[in-house]
Amino acid sequence: MIGRIKQSLAYWCLTATDWHWDIHQVCRTACSLGCRSVELVPPELWPVVRQYGLENAIAHNGMPDPVFAKGLNNLRYQEEVIARTKEAIDQSADAGIPNVIAFTGYKWLDAEDPRSGEISRGEGAANTVRGLRELAAHGEARGVTICLEQLNTRDDSHPMKGHPGYQGDDIDYCAEIVRQVGSPHAKLLFDIYHVAIMNGDIIRRLRQYRDWIGHIHTAGVPGRGELDGRQEINYAAVMRTLVEIGYQGYVGQEFIPTRDPAESLAEAVTLCDV
Repeated sequence: MIGRIKQSLAYWCLTATDWHWDIHQVCRTACSLGCRSVELVPPELWPVVRQYGLENAIAHNGMPDPVFAKGLNNLRYQEEVIARTKEAIDQSADAGIPNVIAFTGYKWLDAEDPRSGEISRGEGAANTVRGLRELAAHGEARGVTICLEQLNTRDDSHPMKGHPGYQGDDIDYCAEIVRQVGSPHAKLLFDIYHVAIMNGDIIRRLRQYRDWIGHIHTAGVPGRGELDGRQEINYAAVMRTLVEIGYQGYVGQEFIPTRDPAESLAEAVTLCDV
């Protein structure tokens, strides 16, 4: 194994999908593949991850599912999001977890009702900047970074393949929010799958936003499946770009397996080991 790319397995893709792996199977697979982390694990299972000598590269923000619906862009929910995320930051700091995820939230005034009217993109960005600044300050005091994720709104085939209504569906929009926050403890979660669907030009954007990227996610396009010959992204080239720009964070394998997960993960880890 070359090991220049630190790789992580995403817990939910293997446990909350058709495969129903438990935490032990996920951790054993990570160890066997040479991955250093299992991420997005519920707090009650963090001790299990540590038992296997693994890290947890990024944690949830403490919001109930769907975690990305009620976000920092909406003042109706912002106070709750900030409070829950601060609790997640404190928990993560105590457990040695370096990153906590953040979301803009849906663009609707009522996150559950598209008929309720929309928050303008400008207002949503300003609200998110304000909320992220407060969270970044809290994170800085605890040694934790907040990573804002862009999500695609084009795929409506599955609740975890696309997120129609999500306001932060443009990587440039999210990057500008992070730039305005102006803190080393506010970064981008650059999800290659979502960026490819909404923006494309992945390698150029990795170089453009190199200083603001705190975490990376993968999945095949289209379909959020394996990183194999049935999808369009040249993941080897993307990983070489991460090496070239000096990216030091984790790459989380966050695809939904369509076949034997152990085989799919082994192929993905090998492909990304550049």
